[in-house]
Amino acid sequence: MKSDWLKLGSASLNGRRLAGLLLLILGSSVGFMTTMAQTNWLNALPAVPALRIPPNLADWRVARAEIRSRLNQLLGSFPEKPPRPSVATTSRSREANYWREQFVFDDGIGGVVPGYLLLPLSPGPHPAILYCHWHGGEYSIGKEELFQTNHTPVAPGVALVEQGYVVIAVDAPAFGERQGKGPDGEIGSSGEVSAAKWCLWAGRTMWGWILRDDRMALDYLLTRPEVDPNKVGVMGISMGATRTWWLMALDDRLKAGVAIACLTRYQDLIAAGGLKGHGIYYFVPGMLNHFDSEAVVACIAPRPILFLTGDQDRGSPISGVKTIESAARPAWELFGQSTNFVSRIYPGLGHVYTPEMWARTLDWWHRYIPIAKP
Repeated sequence: MKSDWLKLGSASLNGRRLAGLLLLILGSSVGFMTTMAQTNWLNALPAVPALRIPPNLADWRVARAEIRSRLNQLLGSFPEKPPRPSVATTSRSREANYWREQFVFDDGIGGVVPGYLLLPLSPGPHPAILYCHWHGGEYSIGKEELFQTNHTPVAPGVALVEQGYVVIAVDAPAFGERQGKGPDGEIGSSGEVSAAKWCLWAGRTMWGWILRDDRMALDYLLTRPEVDPNKVGVMGISMGATRTWWLMALDDRLKAGVAIACLTRYQDLIAAGGLKGHGIYYFVPGMLNHFDSEAVVACIAPRPILFLTGDQDRGSPISGVKTIESAARPAWELFGQSTNFVSRIYPGLGHVYTPEMWARTLDWWHRYIPIAKP
């Protein structure tokens, strides 16, 4: 009878309203049950220790050293980097307004790392930027992002070098020229997953591998006489953003950073059902036994860091962004440098890099790693 009634009623206006109401209730119930299930998965984790910034700077310096030590431990057991990587320059060409060099170095753990170095025409020394490419499932691009506008308002490498910055970028494992050169010879996501599996058997993480290669690129950058070592920044969008704030947390040689469209608190990502929004490279085993990502961000203090995040970015739930802001900001306040920590949330925007964000990026670089006036 109820079935017949629904069939008859759906032909009328009242029936359509009732059917819509039922669908709304059903959809809300499904959404509620999904949210409850995700919350249960979060609650099933061991309690994550909260970050507590001590009230005095001396104690925070001790705590920060302990966090850094733990982070390096969690990233895995890697051999020590050589003090200076052995780099071979494979080409050098004069472009319209800059020099472009291609190079490779052996990272000592199975990877031959190709990269670009873009140099202003004048001798310098110049401020420099380590550019971290994004992921986006676009394994064929990697460091070529420097010259493209697929996801940035301008070709970032070209725009920055023409401003007067030295720019360096390398391919992460499984990306760009490193596709098909992993343990299984696979390309795309299969190559990434194989590389991650290989790391786990060696007691390492793929995230640790990516960051180690980035730091070796930084080692090389600082050997160049064209670079002012006191004016080196790091930036990126998406995976490149996460590389940015992790690298700044681990390496004080980076004096400023800009992270676009990826500031993620891991507990909030679980609660939002967003684990699928990040690749296997992203996950560091055991991390939530010690702290969440606000502890990583706090280690950057007191250096300048700019976060630009859309509030519709599913890979960075905005509740987590706000928690990171409130938990980490006291680290900058201890140094009397609260204005060096800026997190801007953009209403209605998703995982994007807008022209307005690019303008803010340039303003940040001009302020914190300025180009010397002739």
